Amino acid sequence: MSNFLKNIIRFIFFILVQAFILDKVPPLHQFIKPCLYFLFILWLPFNISRSALLLVSFIFGLTLDYFTGPPGLHAAPCVIIAYIRPFLLNILLPQETTELSYAEPSIKSLGWAPYSVYVVLLTFVHHLSLVFIEWMQLGGLLFFMGKVAATTAVSLLLIFVTEMLFYRKAKYRTNKA
Repeated sequence: MSNFLKNIIRFIFFILVQAFILDKVPPLHQFIKPCLYFLFILWLPFNISRSALLLVSFIFGLTLDYFTGPPGLHAAPCVIIAYIRPFLLNILLPQETTELSYAEPSIKSLGWAPYSVYVVLLTFVHHLSLVFIEWMQLGGLLFFMGKVAATTAVSLLLIFVTEMLFYRKAKYRTNKA
């Protein structure tokens, strides 16, 4: 299966799971809202250009906004993590090894420690920006901090469970077109 087709299927899958399953879960607590959709952005290939990454993330966020809420609520955090992602990957990985060897970020391609840092930081940034946008409407600093922490913790649990359940074979990149 080509990378393009695989990413289209992931796009649709993550939108449907978030909009029709995770958003329908009754609230576990006032702070907890499970989010898994942004894993699509984290799993995009290494070789995607920055402008394409930002555009795909914006379209992905707007598509989710169409199903779940006000326009821009999810698009803004998606674009923020898409903007930070290349810089974080450049810091975490030696350029000559991983990006040339593997097609996309995964536990196998990065290793547990760099992949965990990558996922934790981008999850935190995503939820910080998402809850900040919501907080501007609701107010309350304690509510803001509690919701960021709880939502990040639940999302990280979902991400690592997803990584374990849907093992992705890390494919070596080749020089063939």
